[in-house]
Amino acid sequence: MYERFYNLRERPFSLTPDPDYLYPSRVHKEALSYLRYGIEGHAGFIVITGEIGSGKTTLLQTALRSLDHQTSVSRIMNTMLDARELLEAVMLDFGLEPGAAQSKPVLLRDLAKYLVEQRGMGRLALLVIDEAQNLSMAALEEVRMLSNLETEKSKLIQIALIGQPNLRDLLQRPELEQLRQRVTVSYHLQPLDSMETAAYINHRLRRAAIGAPLEFSRDVTDLIHLHSEGIPRKINVIADAVLLFGYGEEQHTISVDLTQEAIDELESTGVIPSDRSRSSRQPVATPGLIAASVEEELRAREARLAERERQIAEQQRVINEQYRLLKLRTERSLADPSINAEWAWPPPGGAARADTTAASRTPAMAPVSVAAPVPTQQRIVMPKREVPVDVDSATRDGSLWSRVRRTLFGDSKPAF
Repeated sequence: MYERFYNLRERPFSLTPDPDYLYPSRVHKEALSYLRYGIEGHAGFIVITGEIGSGKTTLLQTALRSLDHQTSVSRIMNTMLDARELLEAVMLDFGLEPGAAQSKPVLLRDLAKYLVEQRGMGRLALLVIDEAQNLSMAALEEVRMLSNLETEKSKLIQIALIGQPNLRDLLQRPELEQLRQRVTVSYHLQPLDSMETAAYINHRLRRAAIGAPLEFSRDVTDLIHLHSEGIPRKINVIADAVLLFGYGEEQHTISVDLTQEAIDELESTGVIPSDRSRSSRQPVATPGLIAASVEEELRAREARLAERERQIAEQQRVINEQYRLLKLRTERSLADPSINAEWAWPPPGGAARADTTAASRTPAMAPVSVAAPVPTQQRIVMPKREVPVDVDSATRDGSLWSRVRRTLFGDSKPAF
């Protein structure tokens, strides 16, 4: 409808899965690598999950297209089957004809014979089950039993399960413990972020363009990402509607107002959920959830209190140790008065060494002169620093300077 108006070969946002339009986002490249590794490496079960419309089918078709002709593929898409119906569907997709009157053991024998023949010809048998979350417990157990078909060296059939996120919940059930242990490759497709959404939209426009491709601005793609939640199928629905609205209003450039108009129309018709419906899907605070939240908050507070008490106890231990060391030092100082003096001047023997040095400097033939009497040098001993000067006591015994002088020089006057 709008293809000629925008110079497009075909509709770029068709909902039909097309591997030609697969955008190689980070998550899709990782999922494709995991899928190829599981198939080519003959691993156990392969499990790929993702939200509805996240691109699982397109990804699967891309992986199957890249397989060589030496791979026989049975792809099951209708999974509302019981165990026997699933077995018959697998045989039909491999090209076998299960008889209606044949018993289940006969069907399993015929399938095993076919798989052995395929392995003898050097071919790989691959079973792909899409929408696997709809399988019953009996059908899943039947799938697990099919994985038991093997030779002495390898499995005869490779199995890939593709489904929605509840497939993971289903595999966590205790009844499927044996199947879960055989899963060797597992990956979950995450939604696209805003930057990947912009690249995804413009990638599809370039793939469908005849001449110069149409390009959506970042403001437009951010608005589409907001309402699509990064799900590729929702992005396609919105972008297709935007092109249709632009064609109706003959706008060659897609604007934010035009995009918002298209989104409002889709929300009013229920094609995509509105903001109100999206908010209503948020979990409601039930009494059980409230009680669990309160209990969790109490446990967090108790943990914080216990940590605080531990810190206080450690601080108290450090203070007690410091007090013990200080007390021990004080007792040693009282027992040995020499510790009170931090330094003394001149040191013992200093005067003698000074006299010896002076004598050595005197010439041998120098005339001897009688020197005036030298006053006796006093040894200066500094008091302990921690002891403060008692100003009141100094005032009672005389002036402060007199007491300092007596302390430094004794009763004699200093010699200059």
